[in-house]
Amino acid sequence: KLLYVAERKTESPKASSAKIKCSMLMSNPTDVYREDWGEALSHKSVPVLCCVDLKSGSLSVLQGVPSDVSPGQAVWSMSGESVFFVGWYHEPYRLGLKFCTNLRLSEENVSVLSPRLSPDGSALVFLQGKVFGPHAQCLKMQMVTTVELIINRIIMCFVGEFAGVYEALPSCCWSEDSQRVVFSSAHKNWKVQARLKTHTGTGLRIIILTFTCVHLVNLVGFLPSDGQSVTWETLQSPLTLFIWFVYAAGLDFGAILLKPSPQSETKLPLVVFIHGKFLLNTHCIVAVNYRGSTGFGQDSILSLIGQIGQQDVKDVQFALQTDSTLDPERLAVFGGSHGGFLSCHLIGQYPDVYRACAVRNPVVNAATLLGPATSSTGNIYSRDDSLLLAREFSYERIPTAEALMKCALLLMLGGRDRRVSPHQGLELYRALKNVHVRRLLWFPEDGHSLSRVDTQTDCFLNTVLWLQEHL
Repeated sequence: KLLYVAERKTESPKASSAKIKCSMLMSNPTDVYREDWGEALSHKSVPVLCCVDLKSGSLSVLQGVPSDVSPGQAVWSMSGESVFFVGWYHEPYRLGLKFCTNLRLSEENVSVLSPRLSPDGSALVFLQGKVFGPHAQCLKMQMVTTVELIINRIIMCFVGEFAGVYEALPSCCWSEDSQRVVFSSAHKNWKVQARLKTHTGTGLRIIILTFTCVHLVNLVGFLPSDGQSVTWETLQSPLTLFIWFVYAAGLDFGAILLKPSPQSETKLPLVVFIHGKFLLNTHCIVAVNYRGSTGFGQDSILSLIGQIGQQDVKDVQFALQTDSTLDPERLAVFGGSHGGFLSCHLIGQYPDVYRACAVRNPVVNAATLLGPATSSTGNIYSRDDSLLLAREFSYERIPTAEALMKCALLLMLGGRDRRVSPHQGLELYRALKNVHVRRLLWFPEDGHSLSRVDTQTDCFLNTVLWLQEHL
């Protein structure tokens, strides 16, 4: 049998039907607004769990899910007679679910994701976090067993070589003996693979540093018996990187600097790429993981609350002062979403520093996120959850309220963006009448991620050409 999630079918009475009952129109009016689950889940409002028998081809909808709950992330029990799933309440409203998983479950202040059943069916592990607050936060790994029907916390956040769990568990994360869980997580500037003994909650080991955003290492290996080491085979050699760490207010943050080789100039142009992604063979790239980025512990993430547009901006600017071979006269910045927010802040707060900027669906008016954005509660967050304070806070964090932007600006906007209204970018574009060099790319059929193949190609080529022209 195959288990999957589908949208519940709604019966729409046809106007041409001669037998339209009044009760049908009242219970299922065609023009009533229905909330959906936001970005990348448009028109997905009431999902149901479905089961198809692969032998007979019969299809059924599983019953028993409360009508005010949307089910997802379902897994079979060992017997195949029951299902474990995560359910999200419809009330008070549906928030964007794909990118903000910190929505309330059954307990008042608890969110849950990634249920994973062990091969022998004796234990279920899942990740748990707090409701609201930063949507990319350090998570607890929890386990419930058939022997003891209690929830045991396995790990939350470790100091030293392990910086916590930040992302969903792999679909097949258990070892064959049901004693260990293997998962990946951010660890400073790297992504690591870790292994944990579930029966003791100890024995957490980082088994490999896999890659950074630009440090791709293709490896293959197999999980051995307990007590033995993993043997890894390198399929592709990594790039050589220069990495440094800086410290501020007792919290770490990191940056990765990539230089072209061989170095053709004494002073090299630099592109600041928030969190990093692509390479230019004639420019330096610095990818900054400012305080508040994942991989540096929960304290680092919480330090950004109430400080966006200030602490993160200063961290990025501070990272530029590290290498003397960088040309201060040829600086550019690139970012998307919150990275676009930082990019706009940088060219607004430091208008004489940057010569070019390229941003994708940037947040340029944090105050308006309290309205149309489907993830507004997760984006604007104050220490005491006060909406009034959040509004005051957000008006102080508007990049367009900073000094006049002078650099060449390239805007890339998705017309179907549900996380950040594209009208924010349009607002910025129209406001910058003093900027003689500006360009807007509009993708009417794409959303926040600008992830369509043709869109990605267009954005990449235009960004590279824009930076080469203005640096």
